[in-house]
Parts: sequence; C-alpha cells; structure tokens
Amino acid sequence: MPAPTRESIYRVRGLVRTYRMGEVEIKALRGVDLDLYAGEFVVLLGASGSGKSTLLNILGGLDRASAGEVLYRGRDLGHADAAERTRFRRREAGFVFQFYNLIASLTALENVAIVTEIAENPMDPAEALRLVGLADRADHFPAQLSGGEQQRVAIARAIAKNPSVLLCDEPTGALDSRTGVRVLAVLADVNARLGTTTVVITHNAVIADMADRVIRLSDGSVAEVHINDRKVAAEALHW
Repeated sequence: MPAPTRESIYRVRGLVRTYRMGEVEIKALRGVDLDLYAGEFVVLLGASGSGKSTLLNILGGLDRASAGEVLYRGRDLGHADAAERTRFRRREAGFVFQFYNLIASLTALENVAIVTEIAENPMDPAEALRLVGLADRADHFPAQLSGGEQQRVAIARAIAKNPSVLLCDEPTGALDSRTGVRVLAVLADVNARLGTTTVVITHNAVIADMADRVIRLSDGSVAEVHINDRKVAAEALHW
C-alpha cells in the first residue's frame, strides 16, 4: 500500500450498489473497501459485470451507492444531493469515456475551450492540447482527426478543467490495440506531469505496467491489488 503520509483523496468503505430489475435484485458492488491517493495512477481491471463502471460512476458523482461510505477529501460524497454532486463534477472531476463526444462543428481547440468556460481554475486550452501532443491539430475538426487523435482531444478537454481526479471508463474501447496503448500512455504521461489522481477502466492488460496500482474486481468486490513501479516516461510516447 502507498505510504500512510500520502494524502488520501478517496476513502471507500463497505460500498454496495444494488439495482432492481422487476422482481430481480442485482448487486453490482458488494462491500468494496478502497483508498485512492493523491497523484497516483490506478487501473481497474475485471470482466464485464464485475462492477468497474459502477464504482467509477459513484466516485465521479454520477451515481449513488445503496450503502456504505464514499468520502472525497473528507466530504461525504455518498450522501450528497444532486446539486452537490453536480458541483463536485464541475469543480473536481474530469471524465473520459469510450466515445469521444466531440462537437463536430467545432475545432479541437474549441472543443477543449468549452469546458474551460465553466471551470473555476482552467488551463489554457492550447496548453491542454500540447500536453496530449496535438498542438499542431488545434484548428482541425473532429472529422479530420483519427480515432486516437479524437480521444486525445477528449483527454485534453477533461484535463483543461484542472481537475483533482481524472476518471476514465474504457477510453480505448473504440480503438485498435496499438492506438489504444498510445492513448493510455498519454493518460499516464498527463498523470505524471500534472499529478492528477487518475483512475482508468480498461480491458487492455498492457496498461497495467503503466499504473501505480492495478485493482482487479470480480463479482462486485475487490479481488486483487497489485502494486507496480512506474514504467512509463515521456519518451515512451511516439507522436
């Protein structure tokens, strides 16, 4: 485990999430205990239905737990109302999803700039694009970019808010494996440069070597935690 002197960003205890489909009760999470620390890069692995996305959505304030405790820097996120969770997402969290959700009529720079208009302490959109290796593509529209480049624009958009946490749900799911590894390397590099606590859901086991910790979920519970030495540096990126 990380040294106890490291700042704890999330403290999760006994987390349960239950869904009801008709007469059937489905437990997506079954008593998850977890701590996430400032600046670390964490990968969540697990088969479909293991609870990865449910856990990420609760950490991001997109969903609420049925039971248990979710503290974000000591604040009770688990029992926050909708308005409080909206403020949390706006101020603290950046999101990257499988699909890029870029606005087709806006350039890469304009897609990033949209987010900075609602952020309290935003980054220069051009700087965010530079960090993901797309400074020379700022004036291009999404249709003029490859899938990997579009996902990097989505990452730039997420980090331009200067979030404390970056939550990524299958960010390479729509990409081929080679491009996917490159996108994941961008996330690892951004984490190293900015110190943003980063949590990534992926089926791509290659990313495991890029993370500080790999947490494997199975049937709604934490099954295994593996601690790595970081192996990714900026020179590993070949754009």
